[in-house]
Amino acid sequence: MGVWRWRRNPLRRPTDLFEAWVAFAALLCVLLVAPAIGCVAGIQVDGTLQRAALAQRQERHLVPAVVVRPAAEPAADPPAQRTAPSRTQVVAAWTAPDGSSHQGTVPAAEEPPRAGEQFRIWTDARGRVVGQPLDPSVAALHAAVAGLAAASAAAALAETVRRLVVRRLVHRRYIRLDRAWAAAWPDWGRAGAGS
Repeated sequence: MGVWRWRRNPLRRPTDLFEAWVAFAALLCVLLVAPAIGCVAGIQVDGTLQRAALAQRQERHLVPAVVVRPAAEPAADPPAQRTAPSRTQVVAAWTAPDGSSHQGTVPAAEEPPRAGEQFRIWTDARGRVVGQPLDPSVAALHAAVAGLAAASAAAALAETVRRLVVRRLVHRRYIRLDRAWAAAWPDWGRAGAGS
């Protein structure tokens, strides 16, 4: 539909040609620039997350723990404050990678926990309980989502700029049309007025 704006035509206004070039530039941005931005952003985020995952795997250790007893039940929350069912807590004992012994409250691996059962927990080198390290495949998925979001944002920005430019052009066209109509109105329909 917009190709006619490039053809020679006595009715084509300069703003029509400018609008066609703006649409072409926006199309190039959506088809070429936005995917490139998404790819670069995804690669950067993936590199950062993979380094973080590697550091976490080196700093965190999976150690065996033994259930000592169930943990004391916390005071009941009012129903309005409960958001999700919480996991059962147990008091467990474990040996850290540095050889020190530890005991503390951790989430139970199985329901219901029984004293003497073994399970594994993630700790740092000093035996403090930490979360599971970031999986490389999860890091890659997060990077892909970040790249897709960056590409989508770049495409949306290009389309938004195009729409703003076209809106401004249309506004200027209406102003020119109003001026031309105001100039032609006094003579409109009069015999011999040359209209």
